[in-house]
Amino acid sequence: MSSWPGKYVIGLTGNIGTGKSVVRRMLEHLGAYGIDADALAHRAIAKGAPGYQPVIDHFGRWILTPDGEIDRAKLARVVFADGEALARLENIIHPLVRQGIEWLVQRSSQKVIVIEAIKLLEAGLNKTCDSVWVTYTPPEIQLARLMQYRKMSEAEARQRIAAQPPQEQKIGAATVVIRNDGSFEETWKQVMAAWKRLVPQTLEAAQEAHTQPRRAVPQGEITVSRGKPKDSEDIAGLINRLRKPAKPVTREDVMAAFGEKAFLILRVGNQPGGLLGWQVENLVARTVDILLDTSLPASDVLPPLIEEMERSSRNLQCEASLIFAPPELAQESLWKPLGYEKRTPQTLGVSAWQEAAVESLRPGTTLFFKQLRADRVLRPI
Repeated sequence: MSSWPGKYVIGLTGNIGTGKSVVRRMLEHLGAYGIDADALAHRAIAKGAPGYQPVIDHFGRWILTPDGEIDRAKLARVVFADGEALARLENIIHPLVRQGIEWLVQRSSQKVIVIEAIKLLEAGLNKTCDSVWVTYTPPEIQLARLMQYRKMSEAEARQRIAAQPPQEQKIGAATVVIRNDGSFEETWKQVMAAWKRLVPQTLEAAQEAHTQPRRAVPQGEITVSRGKPKDSEDIAGLINRLRKPAKPVTREDVMAAFGEKAFLILRVGNQPGGLLGWQVENLVARTVDILLDTSLPASDVLPPLIEEMERSSRNLQCEASLIFAPPELAQESLWKPLGYEKRTPQTLGVSAWQEAAVESLRPGTTLFFKQLRADRVLRPI
């Protein structure tokens, strides 16, 4: 029984490079509310946050960047080479992460929560969970992923892997083990099977597409629904029709994309007319793909997509929405009525928002920003 009555809490852990975040997103597609404890740990030591000064007091001001933020790369090099230093850092951060998790779970409207934490067992968070899910990947795949996706050198990647307990220790505490060394679809099947077995009461409601009539245009009524992996072929067809990529997108490509983002499908009558792809990381919503049928007025069909994205993002406790508009949708007149401002990453103020903007800003796109709520997790007291 979890520490939160009325909630079913999944603790998700696994060593670095084993695909925890992919599995968390899969659970979110099924209707769970995902919490990234590692992102909360980053927030806990951001400038002005409760862990900022204690970390500086212990490790020194040399770990600061020119703008006064803690340079996490410098800090990582110290703590991953020194077990005592790592333990001291965790003693500062773990209580703050627990505070953030408590805040988010209590405010979540979803009944199923998934807490992703690499230190789930070490921090004792597993004791607050109904089940513990562990991702497993062979060490050679861990190494390849860290070098490819996180741009680590081989020596740095091996140091990170060696600094963690053997994967078998986590597997020994697992209710569910997800082998994440094959295709997205193979991993998805494992996640679905475990979900059906452990949380069957939520499955039917979570799988229903959320469809809301919004407004009418001459061609028919507009509806917006959440795309599911079973819609992969339809989503691929929509991308190929509206974007016309040099290499056609396949169903398998879309299935893999579900490991990174969620999709909203806009229909006019029964005909697909638009697609929005967005991801929520570190309490920031990032809309990275917007495709609209050019025969439809953007001023009519864009608002329903953005409103549904915001509704879903607010349910996920998002603080801010970042939209990376392609050139054909970069007119401020489209975004101002929706409450968005044209911005650059440097003007966003909050480090978590700035990092999200820098990570997702693509060449040729324009950043539009909207704050979704004023209260912030781990805001200084």
